[in-house]
Amino acid sequence: MPSDLPRPHSLVLYKIHPAIVSEVSDKIEIQLAGGKSKRVRDKDIRVLHPGPVRSLDQLNAGEPATEEAWELLEDEAVPLSDLAELLYGEYSPASAWGAWELLQDGLYFTVDGDLIRRRSEQELALERASREEKRQAEREWAAFLERVQNASLVDEDRKRLAEVERVALGQAAHSRILARFDVAETPETAHRFLVRCAYWAPHENPWPRRVGAVLEAVEIGVPDLPDEARTDLTHLSAWAIDDAGNQDPDDAISIDGDRLWVHVADVAALVRPGSHMDLAARERSANLYLPEKIHTMLPPVVTERLGLGLAERSPALSFGFGFDGERVVDVELVCSWVKVKRATYDEIGGRMGESEFGAIARITDAYRARRTARGAARIDLPEVSVRVVDGDVVIRSLPKLASRDMVTDAMLMAGEAAARFAQANGIAIPYALQPPPEKVHQPGDVVEMYAYRRLFKPSRVSLNPEPHFGLGLDIYARATSPLRRYADLVVHQQLRAFVGGKERLPLDEIMARTAALDTAGALVRKAERLSNLHWKLVYLDRHPGWQGEAVVVALEERKAVVIIVSLALETRIRLTPAIELGKTLQLAVTEVDVPAQTAYFRIVSQ
Repeated sequence: MPSDLPRPHSLVLYKIHPAIVSEVSDKIEIQLAGGKSKRVRDKDIRVLHPGPVRSLDQLNAGEPATEEAWELLEDEAVPLSDLAELLYGEYSPASAWGAWELLQDGLYFTVDGDLIRRRSEQELALERASREEKRQAEREWAAFLERVQNASLVDEDRKRLAEVERVALGQAAHSRILARFDVAETPETAHRFLVRCAYWAPHENPWPRRVGAVLEAVEIGVPDLPDEARTDLTHLSAWAIDDAGNQDPDDAISIDGDRLWVHVADVAALVRPGSHMDLAARERSANLYLPEKIHTMLPPVVTERLGLGLAERSPALSFGFGFDGERVVDVELVCSWVKVKRATYDEIGGRMGESEFGAIARITDAYRARRTARGAARIDLPEVSVRVVDGDVVIRSLPKLASRDMVTDAMLMAGEAAARFAQANGIAIPYALQPPPEKVHQPGDVVEMYAYRRLFKPSRVSLNPEPHFGLGLDIYARATSPLRRYADLVVHQQLRAFVGGKERLPLDEIMARTAALDTAGALVRKAERLSNLHWKLVYLDRHPGWQGEAVVVALEERKAVVIIVSLALETRIRLTPAIELGKTLQLAVTEVDVPAQTAYFRIVSQ
């Protein structure tokens, strides 16, 4: 490049812009496009042509002979002035500027200090291919953005939009696509964006993935049931009683004189400690029950083989015990064969007067009364079942039935029986416990129940038996759901090993297993809670004229906390002087924001 000192009216390069030297002194004054003047140092500019140049408007040299100049250069290196002559037939201010602009393009020529060389044929071909590839990518990007804008995606767009999905799931903080559309990079706004462009369906439930729940199916081979001795209890009438639609019946009850039997699916017969299935179940901690799908902690074939009542006879781990008015006594634990009939709470609710269920209820009623006397509180807040059936959200209230109470207490008795059996025989198992709240009392109405529940301390797992306040039990272990809770499976593995005279896991192994359950279990509960709320809001969004009853359960500074009975949905409304604790209001939905998990209501009547 020319490097002589500039003189007035010469053409120079300032940064990437042409300029004319106006005056030379201790500093150099230059004139830029638009008539703007600037004082610069000598090292800030480069001389392109000595001039004279009167106006930057004169810098149009026409079309350059680029191909011819490229061919003529071959292996020669030339200054800018020579390149200008090759391109335009002369070295003038206009041709110097034209040559400089061509150099900036960088396709045909490269700069080596003050000299210019041409690219080789191979380099030129590669550069052309690279530029065409870039132009094609830009065309595809523009077409993609247009399809996103018009919500007319094609299959190839889903790979690009995966980056937005990662933001929506809380797995990434940034997305150039969101930035391009000037959308805030938050999970909530990314969720709306994906729905708006039709990447996600309007009802997409992101919460299980967002909280980090394990959703991958458990695809592990399941061994055959071992050939071992089992006590034949098929002569007992056994009932697996669940909500309608239950798919994993893992417990059943029988009455034998004044003794209860609780039969539990013998999962530990197939899932041995440390096996692949055991590790998969431990990672998941429990079945994940979503309204749209169940994600099991074990391969589905385990339920098919062991679910009670799914075959003519079922293998079980059966707990037999009596109740002396104070505690579960005479605990018997056997591996068994049982014949189980399946029924719903509603069906058995209509048969509670029959002698079989009446006999069971007399024992469980007495047990419940004893638990209540020990401080167990009955919290009867509204409960619902939320299911997605063929795309429709079905919400069904769960009534307070005597049959449900009967089964609940029978299972609690089995949990106490398992705990007492383990304690008596020195078997290490995870016990469930709960400390009492600061103030203990029996709540009366729904307002007191709501307030009292908020005082409860979290239940936890311990290797030492301690009282469980909420249940009113001085010793308890979860032992009736090994198909769907890993803690129950650990209890079964230990009890079954003792009954079969086999080696049990040592205390430190049980401790390691239970320590991992807190985090994984919390993820499952959070995923279920947020997913249920999601589908309740989807239901409201699909029913814009919805109205229903709500009970005021708490008063805050500016808001009233209400529970919508038919949805078991807790929400807040604006507090007014007419709103009182315990009052029943008629609400109408006014706005639903599914991604934000919020809904707004107005009072229709009170």
